Amino acid sequence: MEPGKASGQPSDRTPGRIESQLLKGVLEYCVLALMRDEAKYGVQLLRELEETGALATGQGTVYPLLSRLRREELVVTTWRESTSGPPRRYYELSEAGHAALARFTAVWPGFRHAVDRVVIPGKGPGMHKEGRHREDQDR
Repeated sequence: MEPGKASGQPSDRTPGRIESQLLKGVLEYCVLALMRDEAKYGVQLLRELEETGALATGQGTVYPLLSRLRREELVVTTWRESTSGPPRRYYELSEAGHAALARFTAVWPGFRHAVDRVVIPGKGPGMHKEGRHREDQDR
């Protein structure tokens, strides 16, 4: 039997899978958010994601994502000369990209709050602010 499978105990890889699943759900919008105020090139986006820690990812994830965002017309691209090498492709939010980011930004706080209420002890449905069940406060 493989460790962590049928025994009900998490394997050593569980945190990686959890982080990976969370990243899949938000990476697109985080990349759009990084381009909110100015156009950026791929390596620049990778560095900024890396600086966050939890959002660090590789070229094999970011460049296909940028290509998809371009196909879906959420970003537009331009080539600019670089002082330190070949020209760079810069990505900038299109009007549709700004609208998609605005929708995500509007939905995210409520979604985050709902997840917190379910996963953080004492915040779940039926709990009072102090972490007690509502029924207990009447006793």
